[in-house]
Parts: sequence; C-alpha cells; structure tokens
Amino acid sequence: MSVVAKQTAEKIIRSLPDDSSYDEILKELAFAKMIEQGLDDSKNNRVISNEEMKQKILQWQK
Repeated sequence: MSVVAKQTAEKIIRSLPDDSSYDEILKELAFAKMIEQGLDDSKNNRVISNEEMKQKILQWQK
C-alpha cells in the first residue's frame, strides 16, 4: 500500500463514527476507491458516452 493510499484510508476511517462496523468501514473505503478510479479514468480519457452506457444497462437488464 502506498503512503498516499494509507493516509487516505486513515482519513476516511477517522471521519467515520466511533461505532462504525467493520462492514461500514469497508464500504466507505471501497466507495472512495471507486471514486478515485473513476476520476483517474476520466482524466485519462477512458470514458464512454451516455448512449453507450445506456445500451450496456439495457443489455444487463435482459
């Protein structure tokens, strides 16, 4: 784990209520990672159009 990742995880954990469950902590960490990945994808132009996404969702619903 990089220093930045560790610092980010520590910041997220510290921001949660003291009575947070293990599952709640993991969900918050996973959510932060998904956001980070999405921003990185956008920055590096790894994106698809809204129409392409709509078609993918329609296929998933079949």
